[in-house]
Amino acid sequence: MAVVLEFGTVISEATNAIIQAVADYLLAHPFPGLQELVPAFTTLTVFYDPWQVRAAGAGSPFEVVAAILRERLAQLPPTTADAETGPAVEIPVCYGGEFGPDLEAVARHCGLSPAEVVARHAGADYRVHFIGFAPGFPYLGGLPAELAMPRRASPRARVPAGAVGIAGAQTGIYCLPTPGGWQLIGRTPERLFRPEAADPSLLRAGQRLRFVSITAEQFRHWPAA
Repeated sequence: MAVVLEFGTVISEATNAIIQAVADYLLAHPFPGLQELVPAFTTLTVFYDPWQVRAAGAGSPFEVVAAILRERLAQLPPTTADAETGPAVEIPVCYGGEFGPDLEAVARHCGLSPAEVVARHAGADYRVHFIGFAPGFPYLGGLPAELAMPRRASPRARVPAGAVGIAGAQTGIYCLPTPGGWQLIGRTPERLFRPEAADPSLLRAGQRLRFVSITAEQFRHWPAA
């Protein structure tokens, strides 16, 4: 079972910072029966085992969990969007050509040259709002407003792992070969999802991220992870 905590209706760094702070606090102060926390753009879903919760307090499991969450939220220290999140993770990207087949279309839509799209995309600071859609897929906030681009009218049947795309006001990275309708502007040689690892996702919610432009030659000779 689960309780969904809502923190607003607008996607923003401030909202994401609060969600991450609440998630971190709940993980540091777990209650009996807590199973998993799933952050999203404006919500945090708290999954719990109703049988363990029922044994820990009077009332229905939902009532018990709701009371605990109200108590935890009241104890939460003040949070700001500038809270320390550690150094930015750098993700190498080869833009355009075979690696970014939609770069030209994005440039035309935005009234920019392909080089200007690359410079603005790689020059921005991003925040990982949450991981979703597919294992390891990061939804990133911070895309420059002038690079916003609608999804493709016809989604691709297969988008390669590592593809970097734009959809609306978001940018993200496909971590596995999947169907997808995002506008592909580049690809990274990094493996963002490693199922064999103890922590399979290279990125996590709340991290800072920057893209670093690399050449096709660098892409092809990038060290295997």
